[in-house]
Amino acid sequence: MNLFRTAAMACLATVTVVSVALAAQVGVGRDKTLAAQPKANSIAELVKRYDSSSCIGCHQQAHDEWYKSLHARSIFGTGRTAATFKTAIVNGAMDWPASGVKSFKDVKVEHMMGCAKCHLPQLADATDKVAQEIMTTINDWQDGLRNDDDAKAAKAEKTLSSLNINCLICHNRNAIVHKWTDGYPKKDTVYGSKDGDHPDPKFTKMAKGQVMSESIMCGQCHGLGPNFEQENPTQCATAYGSYLFSYVPNGGNKTCQQCHMKDSKLGHDMQSYRSKAMSDKAVDMKVTTNAVYWRDNTTIKPKVSVRVALTNNAGHGIPDG
Repeated sequence: MNLFRTAAMACLATVTVVSVALAAQVGVGRDKTLAAQPKANSIAELVKRYDSSSCIGCHQQAHDEWYKSLHARSIFGTGRTAATFKTAIVNGAMDWPASGVKSFKDVKVEHMMGCAKCHLPQLADATDKVAQEIMTTINDWQDGLRNDDDAKAAKAEKTLSSLNINCLICHNRNAIVHKWTDGYPKKDTVYGSKDGDHPDPKFTKMAKGQVMSESIMCGQCHGLGPNFEQENPTQCATAYGSYLFSYVPNGGNKTCQQCHMKDSKLGHDMQSYRSKAMSDKAVDMKVTTNAVYWRDNTTIKPKVSVRVALTNNAGHGIPDG
């Protein structure tokens, strides 16, 4: 009987191992991606994995444009973004009874993906230690500001600013949307407008990205709405949803890239409402006024009626993100 039980357990273990192995093999080529490497154990390791500094030599203009955009500081942002990350944990995860988060030591990557899905998608390629390090660094930055410790605040800001949406996130990691159709992004390839060799010791090939010039590329982050794939869905960016369900059905035919890169002449300095060039294009404002004089203006102030008409010329709802 014991022999039977042992054999049965061994058989079950074998089936389990095979099942796990089969699950790991879903998606041919997944193991050849940057994301498939052993998970990063620190912010420094994660930054190094997606280091795009070698791109600057040949793409100085694109880099300089990108550096002025919020993609270049997607975690730190204007400072408000980093603070919102902390708020999402303190006022969110720590307040939800089933999240398992009581302090920053309990924070795991999954707890941060409500924000990081878009602000730092490569966090999925890191261990929970990195999630905790990010939260601690944000805390250090705020402590430095509160206590007039400029050195501490500056050090934390530098660390947070090293985490961003850079060349390799768009031109490699997130460059392919339909992975079972078009294959997984290869760790030695950058994706853009054409195929060919690429003069870089690490990224030796170029390949045409099927979605690089399409709005769906941007829609991965500037999305459809609630992130229902997460354990605790959040509602954030809905620009791509607005684009698909309103702009396109009403005859719109421009892509995100056409408006935010080409027509704006901003290139990789992709801007939105903070840019006067973009806000001027996005909204027409017409103001009409009518002054009203009534009775004795020494005791009764003149009145005015103001009519404001705003016309949205953008390819999505405003405000959105």
